[in-house]
Amino acid sequence: MKRPRRAAMRGHTVKELGQLAGVSVRTLHHYDAIGLLKPAYVGANGYRYYGRDELLRLQEILVLRELDISLSDIATVLAAGRSDRASRLVAHRDRLVADAERRNRLIATLDRTIQHLKEDTPMMTEDLYDGISPERQESYEAWLIDRYGSDMAERIKDARGEIAPTSTGMLNSGTDAMAELARIESALVAVFQDGADPSADAVGSLIADHRDWVAARWKRPCDADAYAGLADLYQSHPDFVARYETLASGFSAFLNDAMNAHACAIRKAD
Repeated sequence: MKRPRRAAMRGHTVKELGQLAGVSVRTLHHYDAIGLLKPAYVGANGYRYYGRDELLRLQEILVLRELDISLSDIATVLAAGRSDRASRLVAHRDRLVADAERRNRLIATLDRTIQHLKEDTPMMTEDLYDGISPERQESYEAWLIDRYGSDMAERIKDARGEIAPTSTGMLNSGTDAMAELARIESALVAVFQDGADPSADAVGSLIADHRDWVAARWKRPCDADAYAGLADLYQSHPDFVARYETLASGFSAFLNDAMNAHACAIRKAD
């Protein structure tokens, strides 16, 4: 039996759709098999044919895949049907724009880091992580809480709040805080590259400034044990090691030694 209406619309074969969308025929067959993207109809020749609605549905599937959504979750999203498609696409677009902005910032961060490494140009410490996703930040916090317990959760919560000034009146804002950290770290890198001993007085003075900075971020005193624990974090977490090695090769181990030497000095003084 002939089907004139179908013939008039014809649509795209699975091969044609694959070429249009840049996906494999095998992928389209899989989407059909799991009910994610059914063809508009199957012709007498056994070919699958896809119409406008299927093309729009495939576009949304591919957009969601770009957003790292699983196929099962995509099926749930698409279950709302065609009526909400426009509003869903607006939401997808907003998410892609936000992701693109973050990626552009991350690219700029990498460009600055590459220039810093190749040409020894100055680079602010806070710039090292510009563009890093909130998910990565959350993973750091989860790692800290798992390693150091519930007290660390309170410290993280406090650190998200407003930064308190130190006794010297510094760190009145987030910008001032990061500028002060950059100053301290730059000075520490300089004495490290000059061959200073981690327990030297010149290093200890800078490390004391660093401990004051940490205490201001935590909004509570940073005692010897807490500071030694932070030194352990800096030396044991691969992301922090990579961060300090970006400042200078071998600096992460030097910083760990200097922080532990300072913690020992505090204990002796007490």
